[in-house]
Amino acid sequence: MSNITNGIKWIVDKLRKDQSPDGSWNYPFETGISTDAYMIILLRTLEINDEELIRGLCKRILNQQEKNGAWKLFYDEKEGNLSTTLEAYYSLLFSGYYCKDHQSLQAAKKFILAKGGLKNVSTFTKIMLAITGEYKWPSRSSLPIEVILLPPLFPVNFYSFSVFGRANLTPIMILATKKFSIRTKYTPNLTELHLKRDEEEQWNYSNEWRSILSSIEDGVKRLVGIPKELRNLALKRAEKYMLDRIEPDGTFYSYFSSTFLMIFALLSLGYKKSDSIITRAIEGLKAMKCKIEGFPHMQYTTANVWNTSLISFALQSAGMSPEDPMIKRANDYLLKRQHQKFGDWVIHNPNSLPGGWGFSDVNTMNPDVDDTTASLRSISRISPPELAAWNSGIRWTISMQNDDGGWPAFEKNTDSKLLTYLPLEKGEFLLIDPSCADLTGRTLEFFGNYTNLSRNHPIIAKGISWLLNNQQKNGSWYGRWGICYTYGTWAAITGLKAVGISSSHPSIQKAVKWLYSIQNDDGGFGESCYSDIKNEYIPLKYSTITHTSWVLDALISVSDKPTPAIRKGMVHLLDSLDKNDWTTAYPKGQGMGGAFYIHYHSYRYIFPLLALSHYQKKFQE
Repeated sequence: MSNITNGIKWIVDKLRKDQSPDGSWNYPFETGISTDAYMIILLRTLEINDEELIRGLCKRILNQQEKNGAWKLFYDEKEGNLSTTLEAYYSLLFSGYYCKDHQSLQAAKKFILAKGGLKNVSTFTKIMLAITGEYKWPSRSSLPIEVILLPPLFPVNFYSFSVFGRANLTPIMILATKKFSIRTKYTPNLTELHLKRDEEEQWNYSNEWRSILSSIEDGVKRLVGIPKELRNLALKRAEKYMLDRIEPDGTFYSYFSSTFLMIFALLSLGYKKSDSIITRAIEGLKAMKCKIEGFPHMQYTTANVWNTSLISFALQSAGMSPEDPMIKRANDYLLKRQHQKFGDWVIHNPNSLPGGWGFSDVNTMNPDVDDTTASLRSISRISPPELAAWNSGIRWTISMQNDDGGWPAFEKNTDSKLLTYLPLEKGEFLLIDPSCADLTGRTLEFFGNYTNLSRNHPIIAKGISWLLNNQQKNGSWYGRWGICYTYGTWAAITGLKAVGISSSHPSIQKAVKWLYSIQNDDGGFGESCYSDIKNEYIPLKYSTITHTSWVLDALISVSDKPTPAIRKGMVHLLDSLDKNDWTTAYPKGQGMGGAFYIHYHSYRYIFPLLALSHYQKKFQE
């Protein structure tokens, strides 16, 4: 693009063209091939012969295979990912369209064996294999289902876990209790991937978790009742927990993984494959299918509310009137998606009323702070103001502040470090919901730029204090839901600036110095997904337009005039706007470090638009 005005116009025109009739933007929420593989496994296991979908998913999976036979989670992942490769291999066999002597599958098998076979795959992959009869359930459950009966005062109880953790653990606990497995004529035999006969029993528990597990088991023994009756009561309560949280589309909390697991958990409890709850769940998953480069992809969830709130806010930041039909449609969509009923969040936050927004198109009970502040930004300029929606959203956001001063994603004060010892790789991403810099920074940015709360207000002061106390030694901040230190640092800097922290503050200066130090020679910025695996900044060595936009937006917010580095970054950004290569598709979001990464197809428009419009407003008008 030749200049900033042209760059902004190009993005606006693209967004106008891509808006859906309901006012939302349904850009894909792309998460690799695991959901595609699991859908094939689910359909074949339930003997639902949707051949068109199964063939399409197989083609997408094969299209992603590397030359060495492996599948990767991200472009620069060395060699490949064992668990993802096993899931791809298993699902292709399960489909019935490929056999073990197929060249692609032989290459995959060679990679799997070279990496140690089935014993080295992730716990989640082992659970899927146990469900389908290819791995033995552990003789001692890592989390007894009776934990659901423990009182809230017990150090580890059901509601100690995050809502995302409970959504996945509840069906897993049922399945592990029942030692459930199901095989059909389609189920492949993976015996050749077990390197030793005894390794089917290998589920690794740390000494710390064994100690916690003993404590939980002691607590269960103190419950009043006959053990068998307590177990049956726990199973009933777990079943009710799932059924009570089925969304209107039939999915369990609108997540692919929890819905997949729920279907098998219900089968283990005696439900028939033809039961309406199970068939509706399947249809709900199918409804989350999207098309990417001509292939079907099973989204983990939809991202319509997140996309729409951010896009509408970015367009208005670029000068678009809230009366523009595009913005009006977007805001009408968002207002219809505000939550009106209580969800699990009320357990740790009993004194607040509903008012948040969720992430996906069909999400009525699981709001989060990020989507709420993003939606509030979008509706903030409506005239006359939507006071009821505005006030309830702000009250809910304020009420969600953790006691430590930061903000979580879904639930307040759900950050027990004990739970991270559960034998799940990177369990802290699944099981707890602590304060994080990206949520805290963006929440402060919202309060600073869109409300009258002053820097000295206790809510703001506590948030500032949390951010300042959680800065990394190198000046960066860790971002929980994006990749990664670049993301967290952008959110923290823009948040602190919005609530009145000076650009000369030592923390800001340290962060800015760090950002300048990671600029690439081409003027852009890029960060590897390895950052959240190694818990330190790892450069991608290539620039992406999203990382570049985050850094530029942060630097613009603290600069009185454009520095040479900012100018160089802007040139790179404008030159890269319409680029389509692996850097565009590189994941910029994460769900679980080392296991689950997200390519938001909307980010390539949202964040460049914000950076360009903020630059133009500050330095060119």
